[in-house]
Amino acid sequence: MRSRLRKWSKELIVLVVIFVVASFAMDWWRQPTPPSLTNLPELYTVDNKVVSLTELSAEKPLLIYFWATWCGVCKLTTPAVNSLAQDGYNVTSVAIRSGDNAKLARGIQSKELVFPVINDSRGDISQQWEISATPSFVIIYKGEMVGFTSGWSSSWGLKLRLWWASV
Repeated sequence: MRSRLRKWSKELIVLVVIFVVASFAMDWWRQPTPPSLTNLPELYTVDNKVVSLTELSAEKPLLIYFWATWCGVCKLTTPAVNSLAQDGYNVTSVAIRSGDNAKLARGIQSKELVFPVINDSRGDISQQWEISATPSFVIIYKGEMVGFTSGWSSSWGLKLRLWWASV
């Protein structure tokens, strides 16, 4: 019985290592080349507030959450991102091809999202950032991209990435 348990433990460890390596490889392969933050056009939230990524990332890491209302995985990650924003983390989001401002504002209100949402109705912003999958998470600190991941991520995983970015 012990030898069987030991064998399963080894196999589980190998499986976890393969998963972690594959995740890092996918993030490296998908990692975008961010545009220069100084050359970006002004960004506006759905409620028409100006967003400066450089200013928001000056003192602590900024998580930029690229998502879409039609994205199934985003429905799982959005509550975790909202929880981060409620806990005081620096979060801004870009909703990709998710309708007009009025439609998006209704969705934001119904889900009680507290983080700012920039509407990328035509996909121009995500194209500038070379975002090819939703959800995607970009971490900027002091005006520079310091982290990127795409796909599902937990709240603690995002917290760990934000902490790592500030170290």
